[in-house]
Amino acid sequence: MLGSVSAGRCLGDSIITAAPIVTDVQILLNRDRLVESMETQASIGGTDDGGLHRLALSDADKSVRDWFVDQLQELGISVRVDEFGNIFGRRQGTDPDAAPVLVGSHLDSQPNGGIYDGGLGVMAALELLRTLEAEAIETRHPIEIVNWTNEEGSRFQPGLQGSGVWSGEFDLETEYDRVSDDGARLLDELERIGYRGEAPAEPTEEYEAYFELHIEQGPSLEETGNDVGVVTGVVGLSWGTVTFDGEANHAGSTPMHLRNDASVPAAELLSYIRHLPNTLGDDTVGTVGSIDIDPDSINIIPETATLTWDIRDPSDEVLARAIDRLTTEAEAAASREGVDHEANETVRTASAEFNDRCVAAVQRAADGLGYDSMRLLSGGNHDASHLNDVCDTAMVFAVSRDGKSHTPEEFTAWDDCYKSANTVANAVLSVATGDR
Repeated sequence: MLGSVSAGRCLGDSIITAAPIVTDVQILLNRDRLVESMETQASIGGTDDGGLHRLALSDADKSVRDWFVDQLQELGISVRVDEFGNIFGRRQGTDPDAAPVLVGSHLDSQPNGGIYDGGLGVMAALELLRTLEAEAIETRHPIEIVNWTNEEGSRFQPGLQGSGVWSGEFDLETEYDRVSDDGARLLDELERIGYRGEAPAEPTEEYEAYFELHIEQGPSLEETGNDVGVVTGVVGLSWGTVTFDGEANHAGSTPMHLRNDASVPAAELLSYIRHLPNTLGDDTVGTVGSIDIDPDSINIIPETATLTWDIRDPSDEVLARAIDRLTTEAEAAASREGVDHEANETVRTASAEFNDRCVAAVQRAADGLGYDSMRLLSGGNHDASHLNDVCDTAMVFAVSRDGKSHTPEEFTAWDDCYKSANTVANAVLSVATGDR
């Protein structure tokens, strides 16, 4: 530990020395303990192929939440759960008037996803608190760890749900009524696993900053040989669905000119979305991730076809133009086949530009630790997008091998986990001590 300042007071002939209040410090986390925590959380909902299946508000999610709360309580950290299931653990600061610094991510996973996505951010924050406790380091600002409910949006849509409710972007009662594909109501599942808390799902005080560590989920760090990413913002995102309604009929006896085949405009729109980004810019991406056809039979002309879209771009203007073109093409494709259609945008998240002060804190942390870094935008959407509307925000990225994520093949080497965790820990500590 470097540059700590100890405060003492006299009592009779004795001098009582308080824990150090840090003014300029660099800490190194316990690597073995971080790895052990990562392995433990990965075992809760772990799959045989080394992946993770821990959907929001499932039994596995309950188990990892219980374990996480136990770890905080063992540290003597004050824990609260809000009415949407977001879990907060606060380590008090020395200044009762100082706003807390928030750090964390999420513990839910994609179906058969990877063990690093989300979990690394929470475990790094936990290891920061453990290190501060072990070294008796006090900070002026409180430091608060958070596990956000349903970041992934796999079982209940939309994603970023817990942070969205907490930040005021989503309505609490609306999100309570979301229903999963298996027919479960979100509020019922929150209560079933015992994580509908009593604290308001909203900020009840000002926050100094929010920091989030996440795996990159992309190839840039690995390709450039950098250790960590200094994230300057998050791209804008649009999710939506298009449903085409045609007429079911016999595949063998219906002449081609008499068909109203819902799958035809769906196929045309899929191809259009694949090539749309090339007409807009180098940073635009577009994906059709789900297609549903009914009746789903080899010898029946489809009556309905529904597909999803996922369009992202750093520019909100370009994103809006992309959605206009997409919906115009959906209408044209439906008209060509003589079917009805309906297009609905289900999620629109504006691009986020992170605060210069927090980004600089991440950069200083990486430089001070001797890590090679690069600045980049996040192509994935994260809880930090919503927190950016509440307080100053920044993110740290860890290296993703081959850029893979949302799959058991997702991999970040322990050394890369450790470097990124040290980076976010020192950035948080810098702001929490008031050393800007």
